[in-house]
Amino acid sequence: MDKILISNGIILTLNPSEPVLYGKAFLLEDGIIKKIAPKSEFGGFEGKVIDASGKVLMPGFINVHHHFYSTLVRGLGKAAPSKDFNQVLENLWWRLDKKLLMDDIYYSALISAIDAVKHGTTTIIDHHASPGAITGSLAEISKAVLQTGLRANLCYEVSDRDGEDKTLEGIKENVQWLQDIRSNKSDFLKGLFGMHAAFTLSDKTLETIAAEGKKLNCGYHIHVAEAASDEEFNLKHFGKRVVNRLNDFGLLNDKSIAAHCVHIDAQEMELLAKQKVAVAHNPQSNQNNAVGIADVVKLTQKGITVGLGTDAMTVNMLEEIRVGMWAQHLKHDPSQGFMEIANTLLQNNAVIANRYWDGKLGMIAEGKAADLVLIDYYPPTPLDANTWRGHVIYGLSQSVVDTTICGGKVLYQNKKLLLNLDEAEVAAKSRECATRLWERF
Repeated sequence: MDKILISNGIILTLNPSEPVLYGKAFLLEDGIIKKIAPKSEFGGFEGKVIDASGKVLMPGFINVHHHFYSTLVRGLGKAAPSKDFNQVLENLWWRLDKKLLMDDIYYSALISAIDAVKHGTTTIIDHHASPGAITGSLAEISKAVLQTGLRANLCYEVSDRDGEDKTLEGIKENVQWLQDIRSNKSDFLKGLFGMHAAFTLSDKTLETIAAEGKKLNCGYHIHVAEAASDEEFNLKHFGKRVVNRLNDFGLLNDKSIAAHCVHIDAQEMELLAKQKVAVAHNPQSNQNNAVGIADVVKLTQKGITVGLGTDAMTVNMLEEIRVGMWAQHLKHDPSQGFMEIANTLLQNNAVIANRYWDGKLGMIAEGKAADLVLIDYYPPTPLDANTWRGHVIYGLSQSVVDTTICGGKVLYQNKKLLLNLDEAEVAAKSRECATRLWERF
């Protein structure tokens, strides 16, 4: 792997003790940030040099809840209009995921991953469903991830909605994936045990998942109270709220991710905090599906680590953080939510990802992973330890990513992909898959 020296940029370290650095250069070697020092200390350096003049350098962005498989839905107009969230699932997503084949799974992941590279996202925690092509689906996604040079944490979405055979096959796919990544010890691929949501899972299935997960000592990734109907179903059929029911089966731990949590109550928040479960907030998706706005202010006050996901609405994390900001202002008032939302992407996503990547991600510091993004930006107002978050949300979010580096490898530079992929050819093959998928749909 090449040694790379980056100099002349403004560095946003995301290190609370020293968030902004000027006049420093840093050396990337063996996939990590080897040294940060004044440029003068690197005299005689031989290797690749990146001049970051006119740019801000940050750690690569992390997305804590995504669905690669939804990529091929773009432009699909065959779903009936939906008046509530359950209709959205029944008219679109549950019809789509049943029709996915292995080629669709691969190309949807590849297209999404390429797009992520171009937007400076270097780590994605994904949640996959394909009832018609379960076995080997996570390995297929991993091929696309490795081709694009990103990091990903994958799981398969177990659900009872397609019958017992599919339930058991989904459980087996999670177990196999978790076993595979542990034996391979890849620094780029990790895993969780995936579940759809409590309202599509019987007690019998939850018991089986809990038993398998306990053997693997893993975390779980599940949609929680995305719509009010999830809570209503669980109360009606099981006499318990969603978080309480999941906790009764031992499915909440410090490696677990509860996505959405729009409709949980204060007691459920306290239980998530007690069990150290992370919450993945997905504001664009929640508003698109009209399910409500998760109370990130209250979740944070309860001591929950709230991260930012996109639920496949985008791979542009800077777009997502802005929507999250406006949504909290609307839910509360314009004086609330700034730090809580800023911290989702700029602090907590790394906290969550580092539960699987052993503390390597999300900060520019010596010894951390060389996952970086360079963004064109000349700050028009002072950029310092007090103002940098405002620059990210109101300025950098409107700027253009120039360079993306993951694990010390330059994936994108001067706004051009450096991958061993022909983007036009990949898009053409993806269109062929989409055409066939839409016909099946």
